[in-house]
Amino acid sequence: MEDEEIIALFFQRDQRAIEVCRTRYGSFCTSVANRIAPSREDGEECVNDALLRAWNSIPPQHPKSLGGFLAALTRNLAVDRVREHTAQKRGGGEIPLVLDELEEAVPAPGSVEEAVEGHLLSESINRFLRSLPEKERLLFLRRYWYLCSVKEAGAMGGMSEGTASSLLRRTRNKLKKHLEQEGFVL
Repeated sequence: MEDEEIIALFFQRDQRAIEVCRTRYGSFCTSVANRIAPSREDGEECVNDALLRAWNSIPPQHPKSLGGFLAALTRNLAVDRVREHTAQKRGGGEIPLVLDELEEAVPAPGSVEEAVEGHLLSESINRFLRSLPEKERLLFLRRYWYLCSVKEAGAMGGMSEGTASSLLRRTRNKLKKHLEQEGFVL
């Protein structure tokens, strides 16, 4: 079943939409969740919660990419789960490390226009990502979206950890320059 047909099931409030999504995108969402969530059980809960959120948000939303929409829901739930878990344990992991790495390149929220700024920032980062060569973009996304370790993200792209680390540093610097040129205060 194609994405548009699945989305039509959501709009018809047909519960088969959930099962079709689970069949079609369940393993992908599970891999996203398990990469981030503190345990396999937490990952499974994130996937289930993502399917519930999809049910509650379609309609009115009509995602362009159902797989991407579900992956984003799953990822965000897994990140929230890690924040909850680390708040309890004050443990380490990739999320604090990734956020520290990006801190210098991306401005922090906090102004009155935070919602508008956040949207503009998101659009600017998306433009920046589309401008990158594919290998560089994929490495950046593996590290900062899927939260892979530098070593793992590099290996997926066929490069050593040192090469990946250098490329990520250069890409963060390019992102910082791009955002400054677009008027974001860092």
